[in-house]
Amino acid sequence: MKPMAGEVEVDETFIGKEANKHADKKTNQSHPSKKRGGTEGKAIVMGLLERETGQFRAAIVPSTRKGHLQGMVRENVVPGSSLYSDAHGSYRGLGGEYQHGVVDHAAEYVRGRVHVNGVENFWSLLKRGLTGIYHSVEVEHLDRYLDEFSYRFNTRKQTDAERFAGTVPKVAGKRLTYAELTARGA
Repeated sequence: MKPMAGEVEVDETFIGKEANKHADKKTNQSHPSKKRGGTEGKAIVMGLLERETGQFRAAIVPSTRKGHLQGMVRENVVPGSSLYSDAHGSYRGLGGEYQHGVVDHAAEYVRGRVHVNGVENFWSLLKRGLTGIYHSVEVEHLDRYLDEFSYRFNTRKQTDAERFAGTVPKVAGKRLTYAELTARGA
């Protein structure tokens, strides 16, 4: 995959629900001291948006620690590019390799060209789509859903016919069986 360049937004989000699970399946045992909507038991997803082309990439990351988030940035963004993030501490230290602009959501959401609103837009579409279309998503299949929604987002300016014509050659001769799709731990 070609690295992103120019102006690139980066952000992370948490995907998953604990509210509708059986008590024995919840990771956050709904203890009164724990707040609703926490991050425990949820998958962490990182997204990058190249503003010039409008191309988006999303991937599951193991944690929001500096090594994981900065590693994804370095894998996907050309050094010297303008990088925009929120004030999450794990993005600190990227200023030496990138023109790093930070927006602190506690004080502001936009400061000139510095914002992550494009990535936040994708998160909104993704979460609304997962809830409205699929209702429930297993974490082991989340990467496939991320690919689907990224593809939809990246081809959003195409007509349905153009998207279909571009997709068919990519799937011709490939087969995904139900057993492969539903294999646990695969």
